[in-house]
Amino acid sequence: MNFVAFRMLTGDRAKYLGLVFAIAFSTFLLENQTSIFANIMKRTGHQVLDVTDADVWVMDPKTRYFDETKAMKDTDLTRVRGVDGVAYAVRLFKGLPVARTLEGRFAACTVMGLDESTLLGAPRRMILGSWEGLAEPHKIVIDKAGYLMLFPGEPLRLGGMLEINDHRVEITGISDALPAFTSFPIIHARYNEAVEFQGQQRQQMSFVLARAKAGISAEDLARRITTATGLRARTAWEFMWDCVNYYMANTGIPVNFGITIGVATIVGLVVSGQTFYLFTVENLKQFGALKAIGVTNVRLLGMILLQALIVWFVGYSLGTGLAAAFFNITMNAVATRHIVLMWQSALGVAVFMLLVVLLSSVVSLRRVLVLEPAAVFR
Repeated sequence: MNFVAFRMLTGDRAKYLGLVFAIAFSTFLLENQTSIFANIMKRTGHQVLDVTDADVWVMDPKTRYFDETKAMKDTDLTRVRGVDGVAYAVRLFKGLPVARTLEGRFAACTVMGLDESTLLGAPRRMILGSWEGLAEPHKIVIDKAGYLMLFPGEPLRLGGMLEINDHRVEITGISDALPAFTSFPIIHARYNEAVEFQGQQRQQMSFVLARAKAGISAEDLARRITTATGLRARTAWEFMWDCVNYYMANTGIPVNFGITIGVATIVGLVVSGQTFYLFTVENLKQFGALKAIGVTNVRLLGMILLQALIVWFVGYSLGTGLAAAFFNITMNAVATRHIVLMWQSALGVAVFMLLVVLLSSVVSLRRVLVLEPAAVFR
């Protein structure tokens, strides 16, 4: 009977391919849009995740996410260092000055000012050069995407010069920093030099990076710092999610992607489900003939479920393959780097499409179970 079910499914090639295409298209669209949305939202916290030296980020109580900072007093660093459980704490500056090449090209840049004595927070994934070069004055590390923006068409090389707020600096390293939500070049520099790039203000320190002593969790240390200083202390993971939640709540990105994902869901529910339902209805004569020769309803149920699983497996595999190929082509481009097919998306879509196909099978099965075998001979 399983072979008969398979032959019924593939006997009409046009209908079979239509079923597979409906499942594949829905799968591709859902995986594509959900993965792009998740990756874009993840980018909002990439600059937090890039700092691997800190368990806890300390900031002004009114700071909500990474790109919105209010400078703290220098004495806040001392207060954080005095909290029980802090192994070390260093200052971090974030600014947004304009960098210019000697040829006249310019771009607004995200500058990260690192503690001079430790260079904690420096990028660890390097393409050229070394982050240790920041120990020398007038040296910077720039990310690959930023380098290509400021030096388009030129090969990656060290020694290039930039002017930032009338300060001339040399590129000592090119990093493979995670892409941020904005397309600004990401520059790492010594703290005092980064402050000069931005221009002097009364208060400069943006964040304090802290690490817990052995035996103390990051969550516990964050609570201790908040209680002792009144500042806002968040673990790196919590701060990353603060960035994601801010953009989710205050931008139109979720609405735009939600519309597309909603359309894909409707396609999956309506088009795929209806197509499989019509396929079963159009084969009522064959099912009636099988009932007439003694095939039980349980056996017919197994045949329909087998057909549903075959359509789901072939369509889902084809759609996932197309989605994987799409991301494999685009993931190495500068603008779309690190945007990949999320395994959570692939798994969620697999379950969703399976439920759609099974639901369609259950609905169409009722027509088969109440079918009178004699009806096919009238």
